Amino acid sequence: MSTYQYKPSGVCSSQFVFDIENGVIQKLVVKGGCPGNLLGISRLVQGRSIESVISDLKGVRCGAKPTSCPDQIARALEAILEKENG
Repeated sequence: MSTYQYKPSGVCSSQFVFDIENGVIQKLVVKGGCPGNLLGISRLVQGRSIESVISDLKGVRCGAKPTSCPDQIARALEAILEKENG
């Protein structure tokens, strides 16, 4: 299992910590942000492939902001894929 940290931008959350094994998210911890919503998202992504989570969350906006915590999670996962695939 590998652990990755990501610092989101443009949102209230300050850090995402992912535990990933064989392309599947085992755990996501979000620091900062809206606790209930992000705890729910963290539970919903557990056991899912990186690609399926990216597909579901990429492009989600928060009000008038061009991004959101879900969108930033997708961007973090894209960065992880890029890092793993070199």
